[in-house]
Amino acid sequence: MEILYKVHNNLYVNLTNKCPCACTFCLRQNMDHVGESKSLWLEREPSAEEVIAEFAKFDMSRFNEVVFCGFGEPTEAFEVLKKVAAFVKETYHMLIRLNTNGLGNLVNGRDITPEMEGLIDTVSISLNTPNADRYHELVRSKFGDKSFDAMLDFARSSTKYVPNVVMTTVDTTITKEEEEECRRICDSIGAKYRIRPWED
Repeated sequence: MEILYKVHNNLYVNLTNKCPCACTFCLRQNMDHVGESKSLWLEREPSAEEVIAEFAKFDMSRFNEVVFCGFGEPTEAFEVLKKVAAFVKETYHMLIRLNTNGLGNLVNGRDITPEMEGLIDTVSISLNTPNADRYHELVRSKFGDKSFDAMLDFARSSTKYVPNVVMTTVDTTITKEEEEECRRICDSIGAKYRIRPWED
């Protein structure tokens, strides 16, 4: 199974294929790999011990960050994520980023943001659009209409426990006016706004 994989100068951690969303733009609808990975479809979810053992295969001095981001939503395996993040911090003293849809509190049935303190250096949250109705059309979350507000609440709460909170949209997918709305949302939350380049 492809648990760890390289993208540019970072090492990515593929914990799960589970996701509460069925995004219309999701990469995994038409490809099975990212960066230097082979297939990111997992046979089963790895244990924390299995993930930790994989790090010995890499020269960790070559990487800038360890990033929790695979073919599923990393907070679907949040207990494993925390154990692995703690290992990376203690062993390699590296920066750790979580790429997420921001629905981790709904997934886990509690506010998980305090548990990220000291483990996660950056949380990157997919904002996608400033409009709740459009968000639901794009993301198709199993949690329904409450998802947009839950994602914003997750971002807002994350700012208390994580040094860098970034919210992202993708270039050319929304209007310039909508981008400005997104920027205002991020400012009100205390998050940074990033427009990611479109990747075909």
